[in-house]
Amino acid sequence: MSWVGRFLDEPPLDLASPLAPGDLHNEDLAPTPLSARTWSRWNIAALWVGMSVCIPTYMLASSMILSGMSWRMAIFTILLGNAIVLVPLALNGHVGTKYGVPFPAFARAAFGTRGAHVPSLLRSVVACGWFGIQTWIGGTAIHSILATLWPGWGALGGTFEFMGHGLPEYMAFLAFWLLNVYFVWAGTESIRWMETAAAPFLLIVGVALLVWAVNAVGGIGEILAQSDALAAEQPSMPPLRWFFGFFMPWLTAMVGYWATLSLNIPDFTRYAQSQRDQVFGQAIGLLTTMPLFAFIGVAVTAATVILFGEAIWNPVDLLARVTAEAGSPLIGVVAMMVLAIATLSTNIAANVVAPANSLSALAPRRISSRVGGLLAAVAGIAIMPWRLLEAYQGWLISYSGLLGAVGGVMICDYLVVRRMQLDVAALYAPTGIYSYANGINRKAMVAMGLGIFAALVGLWVPSLYVLFQGSWFSAAGVSFVAYWLFMRDTIAPQKSN
Repeated sequence: MSWVGRFLDEPPLDLASPLAPGDLHNEDLAPTPLSARTWSRWNIAALWVGMSVCIPTYMLASSMILSGMSWRMAIFTILLGNAIVLVPLALNGHVGTKYGVPFPAFARAAFGTRGAHVPSLLRSVVACGWFGIQTWIGGTAIHSILATLWPGWGALGGTFEFMGHGLPEYMAFLAFWLLNVYFVWAGTESIRWMETAAAPFLLIVGVALLVWAVNAVGGIGEILAQSDALAAEQPSMPPLRWFFGFFMPWLTAMVGYWATLSLNIPDFTRYAQSQRDQVFGQAIGLLTTMPLFAFIGVAVTAATVILFGEAIWNPVDLLARVTAEAGSPLIGVVAMMVLAIATLSTNIAANVVAPANSLSALAPRRISSRVGGLLAAVAGIAIMPWRLLEAYQGWLISYSGLLGAVGGVMICDYLVVRRMQLDVAALYAPTGIYSYANGINRKAMVAMGLGIFAALVGLWVPSLYVLFQGSWFSAAGVSFVAYWLFMRDTIAPQKSN
């Protein structure tokens, strides 16, 4: 049997005996028993559909096209980026399905029982930032719905204004925040229910939007012709310079879009029934939905040029325009409800589960995943997303690329050093193979630091700027090789338990 066949057919394992009492686990962090691993490939696919259908995905191709890339090349770049990130998603997802452990416990194998807090919290920073941004976006949809149904909504609070926004906007933000908190408190099964219910609905709405655009302008040919006209004029450059100076940064951005989730994907695959379910479910959901919804964004935007004389990339602005011209409040209410559902399905899965588990791992006896999720939600408010929306998104994408260094260490440790064999009980023991020196594997820390440094060198040395433009690749590659060199003679593969 080939390596891929063994990878896909490796059965999920259960603990041979209960974990010993200790400070490194609670009910949420303990391995998921086989009886609770109920997610099929369609549940995994629905998870990815729910996360992928959102406003940022709709607008994903816009920046590339406006920089001079053709819409065809933009969609190809999105597809290629997602195909690349599917590799670490499947590899890291393997450990969740095989052993039932979440990301903070998995990280202990490479970084140590205490050192694992570093990559966990680095991942959580990104999640909390995106949680705040997505919650603000969802709040704007709620605000639009209420303003449409109740003309006096916008007058609440009178002239009160804080950081450029009035009381109704903050009230809508708080309402959407509370809706998110409900699913945080309800737990993982509520997330599965929501994602499974939202996925077909969101796909139908996306296709319906494309059908509307085609009918409104008189055919798909008109849309495709206008799509070509959306691209800005691109200066000519040699092929090598085009690849590293133009294409590679965009490809890195597409990989970085889901690179952080590739770290904590075990938080979800721990509930999968088999390796084939987690791998094929991720491939079905990710490789179809992302390019499709990005294409819908391009096609509908091209239609707006024909219909309104200008390119309207933001779906919120487009729906407001359509509602105003149609004179139908019902259209606006339904459209904003769709945006709210899309934002909610993305936010809960992509931006709450990781920090909830990571914060719980800091003090398992005192912080459950529910409490960790609430702390992450509060952090989402503390970053003031209404203030930092544009600048913060750019920073988050760059930061996500640097976290490739964490992925490089973890994949090398699990795939190469340990040959996919872990001592699960030792992951939750204060002393043992994963305690290293005082709970920290300094070699993993150094390898991660070298990966981050390799990417940042591009900022300091202009001739090596390509390292920063491809930060995820350079950080992951350097940390992978460095960790292998440090650990190849240190640890023998462990027998699974």
